[in-house]
Order: sequence, then structure tokens, then C-alpha cells
Amino acid sequence: MELEIKGFIETSFLDWDGKVVSTLYVPHCNFHCPFCHNYGLIEDPKQYETIPIEKIENYLKGYKDFIDGICLTGGEPCMHKNRGLFDFLHRIKDLGFGIKFDSNGTDPECLKRVIEEKLADYIAMDIKGPLDVRYDKLSGVKTDLEKIKKSIEIIMKCGLPYEFRTTIVPTLLGSKEMRDIAEYLSGAKKFILQQFAPKNSWDESLRGIKSYEREKLEELQNIVKPFVANVLIRGE
Repeated sequence: MELEIKGFIETSFLDWDGKVVSTLYVPHCNFHCPFCHNYGLIEDPKQYETIPIEKIENYLKGYKDFIDGICLTGGEPCMHKNRGLFDFLHRIKDLGFGIKFDSNGTDPECLKRVIEEKLADYIAMDIKGPLDVRYDKLSGVKTDLEKIKKSIEIIMKCGLPYEFRTTIVPTLLGSKEMRDIAEYLSGAKKFILQQFAPKNSWDESLRGIKSYEREKLEELQNIVKPFVANVLIRGE
């Protein structure tokens, strides 16, 4: 079975810091985050054209001197572990390109295999909220936190460059929540505070909420810094 790709941004300077990549979107996700802006890939992926793998490969080969690799995102890539995910990643590596692998961390065994088979050069994991009962409100579903914690452990020990990232939704995350997240991630190499973009939120009630000002994000950044070596703000 061939991996289903439902979105293909040929050139991105934003999805992997310091790299030029093609960003690929897979459908389906086991979360229902109220602030998600890719919810069309979850609600109705059939509305999007399936991109032939050969088209992606041909583009990458044609721009080999310019493109550093791919960012595989979604949706949740690990939901495709039995739908061609690993064969696809091997194909990209065989072409000589780097891979940034995005995940929500709900399948630590999938992440472990990606790492063990050397199918990623960089891993990004979303941390939705504090690692307790509050997580479900951010993920939109009942979350198995033990799997989330296991994925964090695997990533922090994997030896690859990585980042954890949290989208800062004003009505859901503030100073206390961010400190609690950072405390759990203590010792991590990189933590991204991602600006919330209300316009296309899955939950329509969030679309009218004003995102935090830069000063507030910097305040949260300072709260997180004692726990994580490198804390960056992404988005404006």
C-alpha cells in the first residue's frame, strides 16, 4: 500500500529551521484539537487530491541542488504505519534527502521504529498541554498520557536533533500551564512556543479570540527558559 499524500508544498523555508524543504501532508488524526487549522484533512480528506508519490520524487530529483529534504506532517503520520509510511520514508532516504518527521506522540512504537531505521533527521513533537487531566481539553479526546510520556522519553534519548512545540491558545494556556509543561520537559534541548492563529480554528468559538501579544509570549518564554536550554517563539 502506498502512503496517501493529500498536500504538497513544493518549497518551504518555514517548516524546518535552516532548511529548504518540500512539505507533505497526510490525512487523518487521532486528535481533535480545537485550535487545529488542518482539520479538513481529518473531517473530509477525500476533498483533497491524492498526490502521486512519483510526482513528489520527480520534483525532489529535479531540485536536488536546492531542496534539502521533506517535512512529513498532517494529520498524524504514525496513523499510516501500516499504510506505506515506512516504505515511503525509505524511498525518500534512498534519494538522498533529509526528513523532518512531525508527530503528536501518541504512538511511541512508531517513533521508535522511525528512529531505529534511521528514517528521520529531525523530529518535531507537539505537546498540547500539561501532562495531566488538562491534556484532553487541548487534544480534544481522551489521551493516553503514558504513550505521550514514552514518546517524549524516546525523543529526548534518540540522539537526533528535535523540538517540542506548543501552540499557545490564550483561553487554554497561560503562565501556570506553560510552567507545568516546561517542568515536565526539563532537560530538553529545544522548545518552541507557537503563536496561535485563530482565523481557521476547528472550533469556531476560538476564531474570535485574540492571540497573545508578543510581550506575553516573551513573558511565557522567560517562564519556560529555566527548564529548557533553547526556547524560541515561532509565528507573530
